[in-house]
Amino acid sequence: MTPCSRGLVVAALCLLALANAFAQKNSGNLRDDLRELVETPAVSGYEQDLAAKIAARVKAVGLHSEAPHSEIKTDGMANLTVTLGTGSPHRLIVAPMDEPGFVVSGFNPEGYLRVQRLPQAGALPLFNELYSAQPVKVRAGAKWIDGAVAGLSIHLQPQVQHPPSMADLDNIYVDVGATTATQVHAAGADFLSPMVIDHTFRAMGFGKWTAPAIGDRFGVAALIELLRRVDPAKLKGTLTVAFVAQQWAGARGLQRLLYKDKPDEVIYVGRLIRPVPLPAAGAAQNQRETPSFKQALGSGVLVAADKPDSDLSGLGAELQKLGAQNDIVVKTDFSAPTLPRGGYVPMPPLPDRAVHLAVATAWPSTPAEVVDGNDLARLVTLLQLYLQGSAQKIELAEASPLPEPVTPSRPTVAPTPEAILQQLIETYGVSGGHEGNVAKTVAHLLPAWAKTEVDDAGNVILHWQPSPGNKSPSVAVVAHMDEIGYEVHAVLPDGRLELESKGGGVLAYFLGHAALVHSANGMHPGVLQLPDGWEKPDFVWPRGPRMMTHMDVGAHNPEQVAQLGIKLGDFVTIPKKYHKLLGRRAAGRAFDDRIGCAALVSAAWALGPNLNGRDVTFIWSTSEELGLEGAAAAAKRMAAQGKVPDFVFAVDTFVSADSPLESKRFADAILGQGFVIRAVDNSNIVPHNLVEKLVQLSKTGGIAVQYGVTGGGNDGAAFSPFGSTDVALGWPLRYSHSPGEVVDVRDLEALARIIAAAARSW
Repeated sequence: MTPCSRGLVVAALCLLALANAFAQKNSGNLRDDLRELVETPAVSGYEQDLAAKIAARVKAVGLHSEAPHSEIKTDGMANLTVTLGTGSPHRLIVAPMDEPGFVVSGFNPEGYLRVQRLPQAGALPLFNELYSAQPVKVRAGAKWIDGAVAGLSIHLQPQVQHPPSMADLDNIYVDVGATTATQVHAAGADFLSPMVIDHTFRAMGFGKWTAPAIGDRFGVAALIELLRRVDPAKLKGTLTVAFVAQQWAGARGLQRLLYKDKPDEVIYVGRLIRPVPLPAAGAAQNQRETPSFKQALGSGVLVAADKPDSDLSGLGAELQKLGAQNDIVVKTDFSAPTLPRGGYVPMPPLPDRAVHLAVATAWPSTPAEVVDGNDLARLVTLLQLYLQGSAQKIELAEASPLPEPVTPSRPTVAPTPEAILQQLIETYGVSGGHEGNVAKTVAHLLPAWAKTEVDDAGNVILHWQPSPGNKSPSVAVVAHMDEIGYEVHAVLPDGRLELESKGGGVLAYFLGHAALVHSANGMHPGVLQLPDGWEKPDFVWPRGPRMMTHMDVGAHNPEQVAQLGIKLGDFVTIPKKYHKLLGRRAAGRAFDDRIGCAALVSAAWALGPNLNGRDVTFIWSTSEELGLEGAAAAAKRMAAQGKVPDFVFAVDTFVSADSPLESKRFADAILGQGFVIRAVDNSNIVPHNLVEKLVQLSKTGGIAVQYGVTGGGNDGAAFSPFGSTDVALGWPLRYSHSPGEVVDVRDLEALARIIAAAARSW
């Protein structure tokens, strides 16, 4: 045996061993299969983990052990085949396992990973851009580590004439929290490590399902369900059900099976492939268009045609007729060939009886890709009817709303700043009156002695009462609870939601991704739709302050929206989670301004109930992203009571240029080097003597400090007209107003310490 062949045998044995480890106690169902398959990354050439899970599912079905002449095989490429029966005809039903993604192609000295896309060619509109500023996972040895793709900070862009294009691979940097390449290697990431976006599967209303790469997995789920339902005694000849690798990389897995097995018939079950751009009719040669898929979700079973509006013949026509006899709609749609006609080796011939079956996908090959589970159920039924002449109906359970994150119980000892932060990050609360859950979380995280009040604007207020005759200046410290998001503005006749923005952000960070509607009965998954023309080569992101966003929650009409429990005024967010990165760093969404909120909570624990008679007020404010509305209400109320604070420490993000995409000309504060004095931003200039006073206070307390100029505004500006001096504080934040913001927890700790020091002695 050659070293190469020994390696292939070892690889195959390892896959089967993994399959045994993943084996399930029950056979599962279509939705559960698809959930597990989608949430297992499998970039082309890296399908081994997925192949093992497929093998486990197939073994759990138990069909192979009951049928005569059956076997399961896995080869060195990770192709997995299940063969039932013997003799002719030999039918091959095949589904691809892999997905487009990235592999690590290099490292820079600052610890950022550089990547190359797999496949290295092909028509994948907006694929690179929709990864920008998103949480991702990178394979590091036997585990996956969290990271975020670098993105442009919207607050810094007004100062930039020619920002880098996120469509260009040269501008993709992966931030795993490292500060050196050595640190990345020590964590296990290396050249050729695959990288993927978050793959969470979400069940929308009325049978629609969404996840990145769901169009690359529905075929696998369909064939597992087929094996679960097929009766071997009713099969004629040999049936091989195959799950193939490297379909995106020249259909190499499928090629191998065609060369080796030479089947009489091939049924390929997988996504329609977008053709490469073609010259537009009557246009110049350089004006090219990508043909669009015509069929929408709910169209039933699709047969791929190599020409638009083609009539079916051969096996495709047989399946269409069989579908018509059983109330299953079978239509055609245009697709590029699944087996390329060119390549580095001669292509194997397809048998005359060959067909490509699919289901429609919305927003194909984007993070917001959607399939209709009812279409997938019809596809499985059609295949079962074809193979054995009978089928059982597949029932899909309706998805239930997801529960909102649980409000924590009040801690009895001081939690760490990071524990406070994680709880606040994973609580949702959009600007405009939707901050109630955040307010509850803040109140529950404070010590038992902290008696808060909530004013008419929804601000949470904690006040230390001054002693009579106290001459120290009064101090207010403000951090805002709200985050950017959307609000349901209207329900359209086709069941889509029309959303109004609550705060600004880069459109590519939100449109084309999953989202959640927060209603009285829970959270409803859906997707934010991309603008018209998104798949065209000349697409430009629209601009406009009143541009409405549309969301699909699975409904087909307003009555179904009401049935889900969604109402006008409900708020909408991008899903979020607190991701620990390397060292003390973390990635997530809404660090702006949950770090400020966490710092105030942590400082309250450090200060205790007695401040020696000083007049100090902590305010967790609302609607900052809409124009400092909560802070303005608090300032007006305090002024009316004759209690205008002498100094306001407004605690908010210092949008930092500590990123490979930003100019270091300004906003140059470094993660991990301390809190930041926002000496100059768009709403305020801190008197320089107070900057120096803060720096000295920090040095005295051994607190790491930075200061500088950044963009954006702060809540303290709402107090300035009434006579308060605004002393703005912050912390360095990468990729502001994005789902993949990155911070260093050491800066939060420094911020909490300086707030406590200022409250005691300013």
